[in-house]
Amino acid sequence: MKRTISLIAGIFGMLTISFAQTFVPLVENKPSSFRGLATYGKETVWVSGSKGTVGYSNDKGKSWKWVNPMGYENIDFRDIAVINKKEALVMGVGSPAIVLKTKDAGKTWVKVYEDNRPEIFLDDLTLNGKTGYILGDPINGAFQLLKTTDKGNSWKDVSNEFILFADSGEAAFAASGSSMKQWKERLYIGTGGRYASFFDLNPKALRVDKYDCPIVASKASAGIFAIDFINPNTGIAVGGDYLSDKDNTNNILLTNDAGKNWFRPDTPVLGYRSDVCYITEKIVLATGTSGTDISYDGGMNWKNISQDSFNTISKSPDNKTIYLTGSKGNIFRLIL
Repeated sequence: MKRTISLIAGIFGMLTISFAQTFVPLVENKPSSFRGLATYGKETVWVSGSKGTVGYSNDKGKSWKWVNPMGYENIDFRDIAVINKKEALVMGVGSPAIVLKTKDAGKTWVKVYEDNRPEIFLDDLTLNGKTGYILGDPINGAFQLLKTTDKGNSWKDVSNEFILFADSGEAAFAASGSSMKQWKERLYIGTGGRYASFFDLNPKALRVDKYDCPIVASKASAGIFAIDFINPNTGIAVGGDYLSDKDNTNNILLTNDAGKNWFRPDTPVLGYRSDVCYITEKIVLATGTSGTDISYDGGMNWKNISQDSFNTISKSPDNKTIYLTGSKGNIFRLIL
């Protein structure tokens, strides 16, 4: 009998350990709100944020080098894309909206795009190989869309080629740089504001499909803030109302048919979430200003693991190293 009890206790102990989560602080109280976060390889991670702040680590966050572009101290770099250990792109959101690129790990930066229109506001930057996109808020009834085919060295406005019609009051969010997801030739986009919509853009087929996404919306502070997909059909959208960040009413939805239809999980996240990330097919993370949640069944049931405030999640390509950043100059590593 004692052996049986010991065996059960041992198994329970192993299960507890395997599902434990530890948040390890890497950087704290940096005078910047970090919303840009991207990884390269097993050990390299870059961040970007307000006050022109850009930095990177080549040792999983143990040490950092800050490479703020000179002359851009007032720019809010809301998103970042990493090409390799030395090449990266950062995106400044407001007017002027700019994109800078470095080819020498931040020693020098070159401006590769600029838009001085008063109404311009960029929300998201994504890059997959040589091809990438930048999403901007609607102007004259359509979302702005830029495309690169040379790793961000140049950008072309394709807003009139792939028209992403916006309803009145519809916009995108730049809270985490995660409102777009590239999947090979396809581009998925989530929106919010007065309406929450999901776009499925297939540039090769010259086709744009727009579907309703019944996530909480109806006002400028609510809607889809982030999406992620584990395959072309299976994905998650998270969001809510950032002005009511503990409200978890209808702020996470799942799809199994590439966004044509959406359904709610059995157990939702705890509140508003600005980012979501598949770690594996079964393990999924969601975070926001009111905390972080984890799912071990592909997003159907969620457990809150922290009530600390974060904006963004990113993982290394081998799925073994997870980072989170926040508005208080904080960078953390999450150990699962």
